[in-house]
Amino acid sequence: QVQLVESGGGLVQPGGSLRLSCAASGLTLDLLTIAWFRQVPGKEREGVSCTTPHDRTTYYSDSVKGRFTISRDTAKKTVDLQMSSLKPEDTAVYYCATDTRTAAGAVACVTAEAVGTIDSGDFESWGQGTQVTVSS
Repeated sequence: QVQLVESGGGLVQPGGSLRLSCAASGLTLDLLTIAWFRQVPGKEREGVSCTTPHDRTTYYSDSVKGRFTISRDTAKKTVDLQMSSLKPEDTAVYYCATDTRTAAGAVACVTAEAVGTIDSGDFESWGQGTQVTVSS
């Protein structure tokens, strides 16, 4: 069973940058579709970005497109989310997630651009989350 651990969250001023990392144990990261979601208290989880195995397909929500970049670091064995030009509305708990049981996660990522979102229900393994706070 895969275990996901996020790191890299913190407090940053508007316009600043943060790099989140998602480490996976139990399975080879290159073979996994990894998605990043974020959640604010009282709201549903929002799919922010995802990448399919070997980064063949990547997706960004409209709210982060052009500011966030998802990538795999083979040396660190992580999937990272580089966040730049951060805004107060980016404040949330950020989670990474993967789908190891079916192809639903990969399908969700490949079709996300056309659908306009990533469904959290397509991912069954989640990290514990890391808090990102954008504030002056």
